[in-house]
Amino acid sequence: MRSFLIAAVALCFGQAVQAADLPFLRGSFQDEPVAPRRMWDGFYVGGQAGYSSTATSLPAGINADIQPSYPAGTYRWPALDQRPQASNAGYGGFFGYNSQWEDVVVGLEGNYIHGRYDTTSTRVGQSVANDGTTLLETNSSARVRVDDFGSLRLRAGYIAGNFLPYAFVGGGVGNLSIERNTVVIPGPASSALTTSANSSKLAYGYSAGLGIDVMLVAGLFMRAEYEYQRITSKDIDINVNSARVGVGYKF
Repeated sequence: MRSFLIAAVALCFGQAVQAADLPFLRGSFQDEPVAPRRMWDGFYVGGQAGYSSTATSLPAGINADIQPSYPAGTYRWPALDQRPQASNAGYGGFFGYNSQWEDVVVGLEGNYIHGRYDTTSTRVGQSVANDGTTLLETNSSARVRVDDFGSLRLRAGYIAGNFLPYAFVGGGVGNLSIERNTVVIPGPASSALTTSANSSKLAYGYSAGLGIDVMLVAGLFMRAEYEYQRITSKDIDINVNSARVGVGYKF
């Protein structure tokens, strides 16, 4: 009887060891590595809004060609501020494609901003006409703005849970407008003498920055980023620092 009991215990122990090796009894522990979720892979689209600080570099004699001359001499024109600054709000959209390689994400993105990168330089001066009695007021101004700017970016990021910190570089084109005016006011009995010149042309630029995308739920994500842009056209140079937030959806 003792021999029979020992044999029965040994048989039950062996079956228990074999059962422990069955996959459905081992819970979540598996021998094969688990592939990372491809939450950032694919196309996406979104909208954004932000606030920008703009500084424009102007040539010293930007209004020299439109400053009128006094019949018997010249007016005293005050020098314009060659680096006017301003702050402006803007809004726009973005779309792109991400390719995920384990925890690394690289992609190509189109980005558009509408909102005036707008600066104005104005100076008011006073002169005395050649007759020595007439007081003249001279006013010179130059306004430079970029209403729309579209760029193409290369992005690279690293996944940290639901967060995707990224860096980007890009280049783009925008519509640059220049409004120049000069005014001479001889006195209360005379009409003002005004000259102006307006122009519009394409301006090219490049950008670079840092940002972070945060996956919220089911493809919906939010974004925060900083961007530096430099936009140039001949002798005018515009530097823009922007902070933006946005919401997007990855398909």
